[in-house]
Amino acid sequence: MTVPHATAPAPPDPSRGAPAGASRARFTVLALLVGAVTINYLDRAVLGIAAPSVRQGLGLDAAQMGIVFSAFSWSYFAMQIPSGILLDRFGARPIYTIALAGWSLFTLLQGLAGGLATMVGMRLGLGVFEAPCFPANGAIVGRWFPRRETGMAVGVFTAAEYVGLGFLSPLLFWILREFGWPALFFATGAAGLVFAALWWVAYRDPHASRRVNQAELDYIEAGGGSIRAGAAGTRFALRHVRQLFRYRQMWGLCIGQFAVNSTLVFFLTWFPSYLATARHMEFIKVGFMATLPYVAGFFGILFAGWLGDFLLARGVSLNLARKTPVVAGLALAASIVAANYVESNALVIAILSLAFFAQAMSSAAWAVLPEVAPVGLLGLVAGLFNASANLAGIVTPLVIGFVVQVTGSFVGAIAFVGIVAAIGALTWIFVIGDLHRMEVEGLAFSPTPTP
Repeated sequence: MTVPHATAPAPPDPSRGAPAGASRARFTVLALLVGAVTINYLDRAVLGIAAPSVRQGLGLDAAQMGIVFSAFSWSYFAMQIPSGILLDRFGARPIYTIALAGWSLFTLLQGLAGGLATMVGMRLGLGVFEAPCFPANGAIVGRWFPRRETGMAVGVFTAAEYVGLGFLSPLLFWILREFGWPALFFATGAAGLVFAALWWVAYRDPHASRRVNQAELDYIEAGGGSIRAGAAGTRFALRHVRQLFRYRQMWGLCIGQFAVNSTLVFFLTWFPSYLATARHMEFIKVGFMATLPYVAGFFGILFAGWLGDFLLARGVSLNLARKTPVVAGLALAASIVAANYVESNALVIAILSLAFFAQAMSSAAWAVLPEVAPVGLLGLVAGLFNASANLAGIVTPLVIGFVVQVTGSFVGAIAFVGIVAAIGALTWIFVIGDLHRMEVEGLAFSPTPTP
């Protein structure tokens, strides 16, 4: 009599979706990311809504306001690589909690600013603590989601950038009118402090989570998720950066992300002022009109995430599936220059909404990072990537403020944004080339378990 051998269960097939009985803890994690990004962008962008009142209250001219807008990105840029190193060393849970609490406190303190120097100081503090947010988001998605769902996850949390300004702007303008500009900073800062406590309680990496079962872990890992990458304990060495920049792909990603962020920075900083001063819209009307491009951006990034995953599921190469939304978005974002050639305010809003929809599509670039970063260095790669984006946060507000101060017009400023977007599209096509995982020699690990 032959005794049949025990057959091991077949590994999950990620192309068929999660198996029956698998938990859905990754979607709880995604909900936490959505909340964090909503607060992150509301805290950095609420100054754009308050800007006309802040200028009047603090006695600032356009060039000085450009400095205030830009100051956030000085420290945000400077902290990108350090924050990526800290994420690789200690993991997302403690670093994200500290970051949330810190940026929320500095948001609240902006309501107490009494002049240019104090406002700039508060914006610098805000930038320091917001720096880990998006590198951490990319790392968390890389750990919690299989490749077939990465575009969706990136699209959902990136869409949260536009939730606050897209759907809450009328409320924010009402608070501004009824209670004054300091109240905006007090309210948004307090909300962030509450969320920081929630993050600490609720978030764990996959290997440490009690909400995830083995079936979901197997599904994520079979689909390319790095469930065991947690706090990898990667010890930073300067040679890691040098080796990354041996790749043309790394240079292209950084240049392209500078272009992606340029249009975004315009909308987060000078856009309400543009409507109020260049287009002479009434203040409350500005509150309504300003929401439309943000709403368009919300749907733009969701569309891009869906498109990338759809193409991948239909057998399109990873290279084409991930690059198509970014290239198409940057190319279409260049249409913002058409706003310089129309008189109708309604048509201007339509053009800017189309441009912001496209810009949001290009934010799908974040979905590329888990595919190209060396194992153990996703935080560093994301930090370099986001640092390049935030060179735009330094340059764009200053250029716009200078152009408006010198010319008394936004025409040159909008042309600048459109040209940079076009350069970004060309970079993704001709510089980045085919996507591939970069290799770095001599990585050193010192495992640090995440509680």
